[in-house]
Amino acid sequence: MAEAQIIKVRVIPNSSQNKIIGWEEDVLKIKLQAPPIDGKANEALIKFVADTLGLPKSAVTIKSGQTSRRKALEVIGGDARQIAALAAD
Repeated sequence: MAEAQIIKVRVIPNSSQNKIIGWEEDVLKIKLQAPPIDGKANEALIKFVADTLGLPKSAVTIKSGQTSRRKALEVIGGDARQIAALAAD
C-alpha cells in the first residue's frame, strides 16, 4: 500500500486563477478560483492537488480544516520529493 503524506495548506479562495504560490515555512499556499461556499473551494483544492500530482481525486483527502483556510491534506501515493517540489513549477 502506498504511503500517505500530510501536507499543510493555506487556501486563498476567489482568486483569478488556480495556482500554487509556494511554501511559507511548512505550509503550502494555494490560490483557487472557487469561492468558499458549499464546499466548492474544498472540491477545487482536492481536484487541483490531485491533477498537479497526477493522482486520482480519491488519493487526496482533507483531514482537518474543512471550514478553515488552513487545512491538512492527506495524499496517498504522492512521492515526498514530488510534493516538496510542488511550488517549483
